[in-house]
Amino acid sequence: VCLPRRLRLSLPGCALTGNQHRHMITILSKSHAERNVYPSAGVLFVHVLEREYFKGEFPLYPKSGDATNDPITFNTNLMGYPDRPGWLRYIQRTPNSDGVLYGSPTSEHVGKATIIEITAYNRRTFETARNNLVINVMATEEFPLPYQAEFYIKNMNVEEMLASEVLGDFLGAVKNVWQPERLNAINITSALDRGGRVPLPINNLKEGVYVMVGADVPFSSCLREVESPHNQLRCSQEMEPVISCDKKFRAQFHIDWCKISLVDINKVIPVYVKRPELGPGVLPEFGDYNPPSESLKSRDYFTDFIVTLAVPSAVALALLSMLGYTMCCRREGVIQLVHHSSIQKSTKEMRNMSKNREISWPLSTLPVFNPVSGEVVPPIHPDTYETTSMPLMQTQT
Repeated sequence: VCLPRRLRLSLPGCALTGNQHRHMITILSKSHAERNVYPSAGVLFVHVLEREYFKGEFPLYPKSGDATNDPITFNTNLMGYPDRPGWLRYIQRTPNSDGVLYGSPTSEHVGKATIIEITAYNRRTFETARNNLVINVMATEEFPLPYQAEFYIKNMNVEEMLASEVLGDFLGAVKNVWQPERLNAINITSALDRGGRVPLPINNLKEGVYVMVGADVPFSSCLREVESPHNQLRCSQEMEPVISCDKKFRAQFHIDWCKISLVDINKVIPVYVKRPELGPGVLPEFGDYNPPSESLKSRDYFTDFIVTLAVPSAVALALLSMLGYTMCCRREGVIQLVHHSSIQKSTKEMRNMSKNREISWPLSTLPVFNPVSGEVVPPIHPDTYETTSMPLMQTQT
């Protein structure tokens, strides 16, 4: 049954095949506070957080005629934890667009109810509303499909590719090329999550998106063309390979055929990696941290404080005593003190004598007469005579 858009919480929606509808069930509780969804393991799960739905959770406007396009942002996390599960991603491009939860659960999540807390924030009124999304992963025998192909689409962003109509058109094009009986979208990943760069805001450039699909029949000859030596050589030279079925995608999707990945999981050799032995400081894998109990014995730190101060003080006092004894009590130290005192006394006496002496200046540095007044300068200058402005040599005319 195709649900209305207001209740279609899991995508791909009605634009996809009937097989996919069988594996995507959505239940809306009566209280509108908790939603239950039943995705299948190994199949792409998409849940749209519609702004229109959460607007009903906020109070009405006090005045009629006010705009109803309030910016709303969402915060999603696993109940009791600060973040989402590792397989579940979230994207919302702007506060005026819907948010999208998407990902691909694995068989490890089968039978475990995952409760996601969804908090909506009205950025104009600062009101909040919270709902819970209960994800019940179901196991199916036909998944995962044995043949998987991953396409890199250059002219799409991840939120554009997650739309049911766009994803349905892409799966339809792949089905025309591959001709399988069952075809499902397995996962969608933004190129930014694979190490891609943020495109420049020119020429309507897109981030790019990786789309993995699975089928129950081997790959078609068209998909195998990329593995030919001629196309591999063109890819190594950064040239576009020649693919006969590219025209079936080119109208809407620009595929980089050099980045396509074809995997037959029946031929994949499992690799068993031996885990390193954990040391004594590492907690068990499924263990919980048990903090120490509150009934701990009190400890007196006064003794530690005294020891911390007493030991350095005793060492400093011992060194000071040894230095004082050496300088004041021993003969070598007394001689050094007397010698130092005599040097200081002699220096002071010489400085006092130099202040009172009167000497004759050398004749080579004295002018014969003052060039202004013509007065002859006396050969001896007292200390009070100003000679700082007198030149050393005078030019005689």
